[in-house]
Amino acid sequence: MVSSTSGGAASDGGARHRLRAWLLEGLTDIAKRQPGPHAEPEGVHRGQPWWRVMCLTGLDYFSTLGYQPGIAALAAGLLSPLATVVLVVVTLVGALPVYRRVAEESPHGQGSIAMLERLLTFWKGKLFVLTLLGFAATDFLITITLSAADATAHLVENPHFAATLRGHEVAITLVLVGMLGAVFLKGFTEAIGIAVALVAAYLLLNAVVVAVGLWHVGTAPHVVPDWSHALVAERGSPLVMVGVALVIFPKLALGLSGFETGVAVMPHIEGKPGDTEERPAGRVQGARKLLTTAAVIMSVFLITSSFITTLLIPQRAFEPGGAANGRALAYLAHEYLGSAFGSVYDASTIAILWFAGASAMAGLLNLMPRYLPRYGMAPHWARAVRPMVLVFIAIAYLVTWIFKADVDAQGGAYATGVLVLITSAAIAVTIAARRARQRGWTIGFGVISVIFLYTTAVNVIERPDGVKIGACFIAGILAVSLLSRVARAFELRVTSVTFDPLAERFIRDTAHRRIRFIANKPERRDLAEYREKQHQIRADNDIPPEDDIIFVEVTVADPSEFESELRVCGEVAHGRYRVLTLQSATIPNALAALLLRVRDMTGQRPHIYFEWTEGHPLAHFLRFFLFGQGELAPVTREVLREAEPDRGHRPHVHVG
Repeated sequence: MVSSTSGGAASDGGARHRLRAWLLEGLTDIAKRQPGPHAEPEGVHRGQPWWRVMCLTGLDYFSTLGYQPGIAALAAGLLSPLATVVLVVVTLVGALPVYRRVAEESPHGQGSIAMLERLLTFWKGKLFVLTLLGFAATDFLITITLSAADATAHLVENPHFAATLRGHEVAITLVLVGMLGAVFLKGFTEAIGIAVALVAAYLLLNAVVVAVGLWHVGTAPHVVPDWSHALVAERGSPLVMVGVALVIFPKLALGLSGFETGVAVMPHIEGKPGDTEERPAGRVQGARKLLTTAAVIMSVFLITSSFITTLLIPQRAFEPGGAANGRALAYLAHEYLGSAFGSVYDASTIAILWFAGASAMAGLLNLMPRYLPRYGMAPHWARAVRPMVLVFIAIAYLVTWIFKADVDAQGGAYATGVLVLITSAAIAVTIAARRARQRGWTIGFGVISVIFLYTTAVNVIERPDGVKIGACFIAGILAVSLLSRVARAFELRVTSVTFDPLAERFIRDTAHRRIRFIANKPERRDLAEYREKQHQIRADNDIPPEDDIIFVEVTVADPSEFESELRVCGEVAHGRYRVLTLQSATIPNALAALLLRVRDMTGQRPHIYFEWTEGHPLAHFLRFFLFGQGELAPVTREVLREAEPDRGHRPHVHVG
């Protein structure tokens, strides 16, 4: 009986171990690819041709044709084609040059967030990046839920399924989101091949629908005159129409959605033989071709689809609950090409909209592990793919449930996330051009930044729900990040410890006897400071005069950083005192890492001596958390205790 119980417990433990190993598979490799002092460079020659990667980002970008014409018609009415032309001009003259520059400045897929991160330091930089990550999460997560909801709308509105599926939109959307998560949990190695097939089929079917729609517009003599007369009656002069179109076009901002994803998938683009990780010119060139080709293709489809849907579909059909709401081109496919072709079009649209979440998920998995774990603002497992997929899918389920799988209700949040990221990119490249002393580009990018600031402001004013949702994501990221940082505060947080020749000599000379360090806060660094400190420590701890002592001084560099590498330098102060100096984000963690490294080098358990610091413990913890200082002795001991559970192998900490 005991044997059976033990066997059952062992079986449960083995199952848990296998589940944990499966969830964290590839964690070490992924961690090594993160930016940092010991990041292993990725092979620059791996990847796919740019046009294949374009199909991966095209899942997000091109799939917006499933709902963009309907949203444009709903927002701009009869002015939809003209407002769409304004959007296309902003795309080709504004967003495209901005992101071509972003691709050059940030060729490893971090996007404009990495550019802005370099401009700000300390906690204000971290908080700013976390805010942008909140909007990025809004953009990418709403892409997943909005695309799945629109795929559901196409499925439910299909004549063959309408009677059976209507009323089950939320459940169907949840199933589609879950299927997307299952793809990533299994492994996403064939994503680009699937994307190429889906995008090619979808664009071909859309080209057929657009061509047929243009033919019907051209062969029906009354369509264009009726539209133009109604437009003049509604808006008056052409000048008024242009002015109104300029005001309305921010509502069509969903048509700009593919640029941030296009930069995020840059690591998948193959480079040229002469590329290096520092200068991947081939990858940058491929990314520029990707962005330009995608923007031109999308611009053509945006203008033509907006034109035919506005002229051929009754305006009431675009209203919520109408047959063309969220599926204008599908409406035309069924209307003019029959139920069979319409069903094929629906199937293609459903597939690409469902899989559009794949490019968004890829963007999330590229961005979040690059920043949060490096800031100490996510658990270590956040570098692994599968746990993050589960987190993102859970959030997508929550968003779907809150919005009840409504495409129109999620449009504001989606547009807000897209516009904030594009605006931040425009500002980033403006600053980059100014620093490079490129006056013409600085002025041009500055004008583009103003346009996108206006577009974002108008969108926020008219659809404040978008910024509210973005604020929820930001608040969630900030709260989880800060809690995670507190929970991980006593980790070792040092990636490596290296010694210069003199420091190594100090350690080697004392390795055959007791190794004693004094933690010293460098102030005047004069002879009296070292003499008095040594005298006090010897007196407080009964250290014999003949025993050697080495001073250790840590200077805090950027306390907002979480991980760092230690470079230990030796010097002889005033001709008699041996001193080890090092820089780190936090003093206690650096001291603990030094002690453990010395123990491993010499085989001895070193001793370190502190003085107590006056003050309240909570105030000291906040100083440690925010500025890397505080009450050093107990924190150093706690870091050592977590890093080395065996007391018999743990370095000694003394306080007097």
